[in-house]
Amino acid sequence: MDNKDKTIIRVGLGTCGISAGANDVYDAFKEAIAGTNLTLEYTSCNGMCFREPIVDIILKDRIISLSNVSCGEVPRLINEILNNKIIDSEDNDFLVMQNRIVLENCGHINPDKIDDYLAKEGYQALKKILLDILPEQVISEVKSSGLRGRGGAGFPTGLKWELARNSKSNEKYVICNADEGDPGAFMDRAVIEGDPHRVLEGLAISGYAIGAKYGYVYVRAEYPLAVKRIKQAIEDAQNRNLLGNNILGLGFNFFIKVKEGAGAFVCGEETALIASIEGKRGMPTLKPPYPAESGLWGYPTNINNVETLAAIPWIIRHGADKYANFGAEKSKGTKVFSLAGQISKGGLVEVEIGMSLRKIIYEIGAGTSSGKPVKAVQLGGPSGGCLPESMLDTPVDYESLLAKGAIMGSGGIVVMDVDTCMVDIARYFLAFTQKESCGKCTFCRLGTKRMLEILERITLGEGRESDVESLIDLASKIGASSLCQLGKTAPNPVLSTLKYFKDEYIEHIVNKKCRARSCKGLINYKITNKCIGCHLCTKACPAKAINGEIKEKHQIIPDLCIKCGICESVCKFEAIYHE
Repeated sequence: MDNKDKTIIRVGLGTCGISAGANDVYDAFKEAIAGTNLTLEYTSCNGMCFREPIVDIILKDRIISLSNVSCGEVPRLINEILNNKIIDSEDNDFLVMQNRIVLENCGHINPDKIDDYLAKEGYQALKKILLDILPEQVISEVKSSGLRGRGGAGFPTGLKWELARNSKSNEKYVICNADEGDPGAFMDRAVIEGDPHRVLEGLAISGYAIGAKYGYVYVRAEYPLAVKRIKQAIEDAQNRNLLGNNILGLGFNFFIKVKEGAGAFVCGEETALIASIEGKRGMPTLKPPYPAESGLWGYPTNINNVETLAAIPWIIRHGADKYANFGAEKSKGTKVFSLAGQISKGGLVEVEIGMSLRKIIYEIGAGTSSGKPVKAVQLGGPSGGCLPESMLDTPVDYESLLAKGAIMGSGGIVVMDVDTCMVDIARYFLAFTQKESCGKCTFCRLGTKRMLEILERITLGEGRESDVESLIDLASKIGASSLCQLGKTAPNPVLSTLKYFKDEYIEHIVNKKCRARSCKGLINYKITNKCIGCHLCTKACPAKAINGEIKEKHQIIPDLCIKCGICESVCKFEAIYHE
């Protein structure tokens, strides 16, 4: 029987699906289909993380998609499939506004089967350039596409390749930077897990264009599934003569190794990444020289992130002009974003650059998970900035975001509702960058520590009126004196929240209040006269901070209260509140 005539059950086994129980669902289907003519397959994440575990039923004429499938549902689903009674639950609203280029195969192919990728025009772009296109022409095509680096800086990709191409050396390297470490960002992981051959093909094209025969994929070891699948893809591509010596018999030699990083955020910076591959401590070095002149082992090196490389095969197959039709005037193409935080439909989206934040959050992401209004959006990870709700109509492109005090970054969008404390958010992101500082630069190492101490003091209710000016002063010096972008941009969350939410800082410092009621040092629990002395709160309090006799009004002991809120949640008479 031809595969086209078979009914295939396909389970999403990306990290998000597995964490939601998809492995157990897959095993349950494996057991349940025994003795039937059904076929079981797996894929990776299709971007709809909010629907996991996802199961697709692939029929002869259509695909039926099922959401949040549990093991207990499997027998019923098998019966419905066999009796042609299965009902589609696909969320088309999530997909209809997207333009999928980088993610076109994710969730639709088995990432561990090279034949699935080949059936989707896989490695045709590589074959095309090896047959017909000179390296300089490849670079010209990439330049014409307008593709800019998707790792955060937005440097023109074709120009970057040209600089490496023009560097004179008998040895050159290309590197795929998959050291994704931003809180709330998971684009690179999902692309490698879902379409690893696409990344390898983009890296090979990059190697051909600049004249390199060796490439590295630098991926953090905290992504075990991505590491496993990229290694499997390399092995399979070598076995098909799509990597290695004399690729496709067309005279191009290209070899790829995987380097597992130890999870240092600073290794996302190019020179720190290079140092890590060389076995040194991951610390940035002064530029120039740039990697295009002197990079890995001292040789010219080109570094692109996962998403940038994954766009390359599409551009080569379809043409630069078609890619450039997408996007804004100075920011061409599409961009993959991870929607995280307090968002109803969290996951991965790929949209045309220039779409507004409002459309992404409300029309694709369906607004906040709490149903409350959006208060702010954090873009660009810990190096980015927080924009208020009033700026949600800002187009998502490099220039527009930078003008508002945020950055595109690698593509993380963290949504916050009105119950979020912006001072605490600034503290959270600064704590991350302070911890991840490599320590090389004094102002980054110590300046971020001083800023964090101030923010922690403010959230504890011990802020001083001079703290705001101290934060601004330290931010300026850290930005001016740090060697790499981690240090230069570390103060951004603080500066953006001071710019748009300064009144919250003043409330914390002067009024000793947190309007979001999330800073424990500024929360006070009180018991009103509604208390009937039922003793529920006394029994529930883990700190033994409530006393009082049965049927008499109880009291909270402030020095013992740990501000956990359990007393308020168990009170049946609404006699306990916090302010």
